[in-house]
Amino acid sequence: MNFDQATAAEPVAPGRYTYVWGTEWTGLRGPHGGFLAAVLLRAMQAEVGHGRAPRSLTVHFAAPPALGASLIEVAEERRGGRLSTVSARMSQGGTAMALALAGLSAPREGPDISGAVMPEVPPPEDLAPTPQRPHQPSFADHFDYRYALGGRVFHGGDRSYSGGWMRLRRPVPIDAAVVACLADAWMPSLFTRIDFRAYAPTLDMTVHFRAALPLPGVGSEEFLLGVFTSKRAEGGFWEEDGELWTRDGRLLAQSRQLALVIRAGG
Repeated sequence: MNFDQATAAEPVAPGRYTYVWGTEWTGLRGPHGGFLAAVLLRAMQAEVGHGRAPRSLTVHFAAPPALGASLIEVAEERRGGRLSTVSARMSQGGTAMALALAGLSAPREGPDISGAVMPEVPPPEDLAPTPQRPHQPSFADHFDYRYALGGRVFHGGDRSYSGGWMRLRRPVPIDAAVVACLADAWMPSLFTRIDFRAYAPTLDMTVHFRAALPLPGVGSEEFLLGVFTSKRAEGGFWEEDGELWTRDGRLLAQSRQLALVIRAGG
């Protein structure tokens, strides 16, 4: 299945969807967080209908879903003249696996101001694809990565900073669900700062969509540049800020997540 098919939950009643988890999009402790966010967002968009685009999505990951069926309950908590506030709850056996809130809005008029600047990096065609590794999580098999920013992982660098070009290996139009997944698809930037092997399960992730998607002129096979950084790790928790850029320097999304850092084998 391509990404659109893989993230489609089955409607079973008004506000209720089922989704069956397999092994194709797993991380180290269960389904990949960005992919799970995309599944929830697609169900939320289906409930709201056309005409209102995602502008904000926050997902709290309560527990990793097990293989098999899950229930997604979606509610349009308020429908205003232009803005819908929507909630979603994914559960298995009555236990919450993930909780989400999103804001979807019809187009609005306003100023066009930007102080954000995309880093200068080589185009993806000038960078070698990151090789697939034998023991990498299965979700990573679905992406074409081109490393462009940051230091070596697990070598104790002086900055938590990493990024590069990425796209799906089986392209689909770059819509909000694809962007939500890409916001969590790059390796944790903290890995360029620490000097031990670790993994970093996400507790919560927020994505702000800075353009209505799909964006005209951006083909489904195009790369997006992800830039990720962290400023603080303490007590086993750390944060990460991210940006997703088009090749021509348009900021498509900003993200922030709070995650754990767990020493491998610990």
